[in-house]
Amino acid sequence: MFKTLVFGASLNPSRYSNLVIHRLVDNNLETVAFGVKEGTVSGVQIKGKLDDFQNIDTITLYINPIRQKEYYQKILDLKPKRVIFNPGTENPEFYQILREAGIKVEVACTLVLLSTGQYTD
Repeated sequence: MFKTLVFGASLNPSRYSNLVIHRLVDNNLETVAFGVKEGTVSGVQIKGKLDDFQNIDTITLYINPIRQKEYYQKILDLKPKRVIFNPGTENPEFYQILREAGIKVEVACTLVLLSTGQYTD
C-alpha cells in the first residue's frame, strides 16, 4: 500500500503539515507522521523517533533546509521512493543527494497534488 510519512508534523491545526495529515487520511492514504511534539492528528500518531517507520513510499517534508541537514542520513535510511519538498523546504543540496541514491525528488505542494488528483500518479 502507498504509505506517506509527514516529516515535520505539527499538532497546531493552522500548520500545513497538520492539514496535510487530515487530507491524506480523507483520501484513504496510509499516513504516518514524525514531529518534535508527539500527539495525534486525525487518528495519526505523531512519533518523535524515526526508528519506528518502515516501508515508506513518500516522505512529504515540512522542515526548513537548515534543519533538514541533521536528517539527511535518516531519510536516506528510510529508503522512500520519493521525497516531496513543500514550499519553504526547497533544498538543491539535498535534491542531489537523494537523486544519487535513486530517490525521486518532487518540488511541489502536497495539498495541491492531493486536491488535483496528482498525488499518487
